[in-house]
Parts: sequence; C-alpha cells; structure tokens
Amino acid sequence: MFDLRSFAWGRVAASGPITVKNIATLLMLFSVLLGSGCATLDGPPNPDDPLERYNRAMFSFNETMDRAVLKPVAKGYNWIMPNFLSTGVTNFFSNLDDIVVFANSLLQLKFQKAGETSARLVLNTTFGLFGLLDLGPRMDLPKQNEDFGQTLAFWGVDSGPYFVLPFLGPSTVRDGLAVPVDWILFDPVFQDKELKVTLSLLVVRYTDKRAGLLTATDIIDETAPDKYAYIRDAFLQRRQYLIHEGAPPDDVFNEDELFEDENLFEDDLDLEKDLKK
Repeated sequence: MFDLRSFAWGRVAASGPITVKNIATLLMLFSVLLGSGCATLDGPPNPDDPLERYNRAMFSFNETMDRAVLKPVAKGYNWIMPNFLSTGVTNFFSNLDDIVVFANSLLQLKFQKAGETSARLVLNTTFGLFGLLDLGPRMDLPKQNEDFGQTLAFWGVDSGPYFVLPFLGPSTVRDGLAVPVDWILFDPVFQDKELKVTLSLLVVRYTDKRAGLLTATDIIDETAPDKYAYIRDAFLQRRQYLIHEGAPPDDVFNEDELFEDENLFEDDLDLEKDLKK
C-alpha cells in the first residue's frame, strides 16, 4: 500500500542538506502531509470551497503559529523600529519585488508595464538608495503587482480551488504551485547561495509585512464572525481584481465590496504608521 508520508519524507531525505532552492519543496511537502491528515474528516465538502476541511485545519495551524510567534515578534518589531526605518525596510523589499513584477509583466506581454517597472526599479535602486526610498510615485511610476500565478491565469490556467498554504496563508492551487517559480527563478532573496543570508532576509521581510498588518488583523479578529471565510472571500476577490487589471467580470463580485475590503487594509496600514510617529 502506498504510504504518502513515507514517500514525502523519503523525498526530503533524498534532497540532502537543505539549500535555498529546496525550501519551496519542503513547504509544499509539509502542506501535503498536513492535508492528508485532514482527508478523513466526515461531512460533505463545500461546493464553493471543496478543500475547506483541509483549509480550515491549515488556517488553524497558521493562526496558532501567528499567535505564538509571528504576532509577538511583529509587535516587538514595531516597538523597536522608528517609523522612517520600518518604511525604508518595506520600500527595500518592495523594490526587490519589482524584479518579480518585471519578469511576469514580460511573460504576460505587458510591455508597457514592464518598461515602467524597470524604470521604477532603476530609479529606486540608484537615487532611492537601493530601494530604501520609493521615488516612483513622484515620477508617475506607481507600484505594480504581478506574479507567476497571474501569469498562469493570463495564459488560461484555471485557478483551481481555494488553498491555504502553510505559513504563507491564502492562495489557490494554481497560485500555490506558482510560488516556488517566483522564488527560484525571479526573487532576488532566493538567489543568494548562502542559506543563512536567505533565511535572514525572509525573516525581516515577513516580520515587516506582519507588523504592517497588526491593526487590520486585530479589527478582523474583533468584527468578523468567521475569520477564515472573511479572509478567503477577500483574497479571492482581490486576486480577480488583479488578474483582470481592475475590470473583472461583473458576475465575479461586487466592486464596491472589494474596495471596502481593500481600503480596510490600506487605511489600517496608514493608521499603524501614524501611531508610531
């Protein structure tokens, strides 16, 4: 009888020492292992969320890790870091992400967006002190959002069901499989051959990102009757908005509801920064 766990751990052992390029594989195997443990739960699947039982289990795991580790670290980060410095860190990683945006814009044949992103990247890397300053908006070069999941959608690959990734959170089957492609091929953080350097950058990146969402997630905790469903619906709406360049089909979702959710996070991020001044 085929043993999924034995196969997965055999693959991990066969990969040898952990390197930058197999971090993504380990995460995906972890997801499969935890998901297989939830497959025996009773009850019919939700037709709009066929993986809901697995997703809720993974969501609960992520929430536990967040409460135990990520959120306390993020609070300490916000307490230590002055506003101008945390903004610089956010801008620095946003600048690195523009390389991912540039590559996927080319793959989607969005040459104007690719040109604007490359100009933004050069401007912020040079005059913006390696991205610590975001000078793009002053030159009418706003931040764009493209990734390999959106590239697959552009070429007609279906999203598949909603899928919660370990540690990374909301995704779909298509977008989850696309994450390692962005990491390994395009993301500068994963291009350094020293694992310690990569892990250090990842810790800073995601700590800064989590710190920026503290107020927003606290509001969701207090107001959303079902946090899992709220985040799922907001994520799927946001992805449709990005994939369709701000003009998704009318039957996908209500545009006013989308901007209400989107502005919640943006306004709370601004509030978080103001409170630190």
